[in-house]
Amino acid sequence: MKVLFIGGTGIISTASTRLAVERGIHVTLLNRGRHPAHPPEGVNVVTADIDDAAAASRALAGESFDAVVDWVAFEPAHIERDLALFRGRTRHYLFISSASAYQKPVTDYLITESTPLANPYWDYAQKKIACEERLLRAYREEGFPMTVVRPSLTYGETQIALAINSWAQSYTVVDRMRRGKKVIVPGDGSSLWVITHNTDFAKGLVGLLAREQSIGHAFHITSDEVMCWDQWYRLTAEAAGVEPQLLHIPSDFIAACIPEARGGLLGDKAVSVVFDNTKIKRFVPDYCATMPFTRGIRQTMAWFDADPARCQIDDAANARWDKLIAAYEDGLEKARRRMT
Repeated sequence: MKVLFIGGTGIISTASTRLAVERGIHVTLLNRGRHPAHPPEGVNVVTADIDDAAAASRALAGESFDAVVDWVAFEPAHIERDLALFRGRTRHYLFISSASAYQKPVTDYLITESTPLANPYWDYAQKKIACEERLLRAYREEGFPMTVVRPSLTYGETQIALAINSWAQSYTVVDRMRRGKKVIVPGDGSSLWVITHNTDFAKGLVGLLAREQSIGHAFHITSDEVMCWDQWYRLTAEAAGVEPQLLHIPSDFIAACIPEARGGLLGDKAVSVVFDNTKIKRFVPDYCATMPFTRGIRQTMAWFDADPARCQIDDAANARWDKLIAAYEDGLEKARRRMT
């Protein structure tokens, strides 16, 4: 089987590349070469900018693929680009969307693929929805062989995924924990959430590559492990060897003080969601998420602790959080005085 990954250097795409190679799939990565890539032996790396139509066409001249996965399509223009490039050149095109596209606020905590797509809070999710709608139209009108995959919050060896953290420098929250500083948990910490290890996600994604009966369908691929945010934070702190100082702050207060957090909270992590994985298990019968968070987060902490250079801190995020904590605690104290 011959597969093209567009991008391929992110958290979930690297795990998917490794698993695809282990299963004997011939993988080509097409990316700009801006991030260090250390693919498994045998992976063909093609350096080209997918947004440069002429360069991408030259790089892929004469090539066709059994499956194409675009990991870096975020808006409808990217879909138009891919439609132009891959019509007639692939038997299966998989678009990586996002579970944040599902209805917010939710009317039912149990999320299935038939849950409506509507997110008034987050521009990122709205663009993913628009991408899905364009692909569905291409499938209906011209038979373009598309499948939509919706990951939720995913972590791996190099990523610490929590509700309030720096995505680019994710060790930041652990650094705060280890220094005894307060870390912010949205709401009262009791909202249910799902965090999925990248190696588990890869099982579902790679399993779909050859499942042409999945064309026209959408799937989310997540763990079945559900915990509240306090539990996710405490298990992370336990892996870091500390007792965390958790501070609960209402999500709308956080969004009001840090507007850029609005989408990721009110449009995603502030509400309880549980994902029903029945559909991916039906189409990929051997799919099962097997990495418990207790083990996965210890592996992640071991990766960071093995090299201090990996433990990068987001100073700007730290400063924002410190200001937010001070503002919340000051307001809380004033409210207490007024009420007594």
